[in-house]
Amino acid sequence: MTPQPNPEAGAAVKAADRDHVFHSWSAQELIDPLAVAGAEGSYFWDYDGRRYLDFSSGLVYTNVGYQHPKIVAAIQEQAARLTTFAPAFAVEARSEAARLIAERTPGDLDKIFFTNGGADAVEHAIRMARLHTGRPKVLSAYRSYHGGTQQAVNITGDPRRWASDSGTAGVVHFWAPYLYRSRFYAETEEQECARALEHLETTIAFEGPSTVAAIILETIPGTAGIMVPPPGYLAGVRELCDKYGIVFVLDEVMAGFGRTGEWFAADLFDVTPDLLTFAKGVNSGYVPLGGVAISGAIAETFGKRPYPGGLTYSGHPLACAAAVATIGVMAEEGVVENAARLGESVVGPELRALAERHPSVGEVRGVGMFWALELVRDREMREPLVPYNAAGEANAPMAAFAAAAKKGGLWPFVNMNRTHVVPPCNITEAELKEGLAVLDAALSVADEYTG
Repeated sequence: MTPQPNPEAGAAVKAADRDHVFHSWSAQELIDPLAVAGAEGSYFWDYDGRRYLDFSSGLVYTNVGYQHPKIVAAIQEQAARLTTFAPAFAVEARSEAARLIAERTPGDLDKIFFTNGGADAVEHAIRMARLHTGRPKVLSAYRSYHGGTQQAVNITGDPRRWASDSGTAGVVHFWAPYLYRSRFYAETEEQECARALEHLETTIAFEGPSTVAAIILETIPGTAGIMVPPPGYLAGVRELCDKYGIVFVLDEVMAGFGRTGEWFAADLFDVTPDLLTFAKGVNSGYVPLGGVAISGAIAETFGKRPYPGGLTYSGHPLACAAAVATIGVMAEEGVVENAARLGESVVGPELRALAERHPSVGEVRGVGMFWALELVRDREMREPLVPYNAAGEANAPMAAFAAAAKKGGLWPFVNMNRTHVVPPCNITEAELKEGLAVLDAALSVADEYTG
């Protein structure tokens, strides 16, 4: 893993990108994508030979790092054996991936519908809920992200929804618990939980329980800020869903497959949803794959009634072979346990120590390899370091922080006024401490904007 500088090749890659690649979520003329030459484990490097420790896991999906040899070999072997096949057939890689996933999902979520990624998993989960209940509405939280396709982006509760919000998608948003910036004037987790549940039940009542098909929540919101729900909240949502005949959907696209130190974040709260969406970590993003884990009751709805949905590449053999290998690697190498252990013994304590040294750190929160630092101008007033949805000059403090991290060889995950610590789940303690030292230095830049 020794990067070899080749700036000429990098320039050619960059030029072709600029001429022909249309990037997501971006003003095309205002971006300057880094040309990546290679990656291995927890690191990647550019064509100038600069190496970065990836504290973003790509987009929080390389749960076993880059280029794991067992997963690469599994993809190669599957390609030599059966590269692709239509989803209507039984294929060994697909069947085995479904079996291994079903073994790890909570409760009776034993049927797996495969998709190409997280957004279409959410699309199909919502379709299943509406068809199962015969109801039109979906309730979802502000401060959430569920994907960029039409229904998923309308369910989303952050600014990426605004440009595509149809206003008629049958979606109603509500406030989920977030004690640090409580919408319920709560002072304790117990108050925040009780008041958030009361707010949700009131929302259900005023929308009409008989019109609500589903409530969808990220088990632990990811991009929105890694707000771990208070004890009792998810169990309370489960009770409300049971009370009103509403399908409970947990979105584990980001939180699943070891990220929280459990196979699924739902296991932290001893809660079983009716539908669970997954993607990303299921095969570390090596080949696009997502899916919906389905309860027995909902699966039975489509026992003799056709499910009106599908995808050409549902359960693609290469993707499923990668999933089988990834789950095997995670089990054999103790990746889930590693995330839990290092999250508790290294990341949590080190981040809390950083918070004591840096006035820009307002709150530390997280679990496993899933953490966020909320950066502020003033700790007492909790004023965010940059305004909500800031861009351009208004976002300068966060841009300066991110630039300092990258200069130190750390690639951060930055969103609004937060930096997230979401490295691969199989990262070593030494690598973690290397990255946290760079983060420490970069936070000194953020500190310059406090006072």
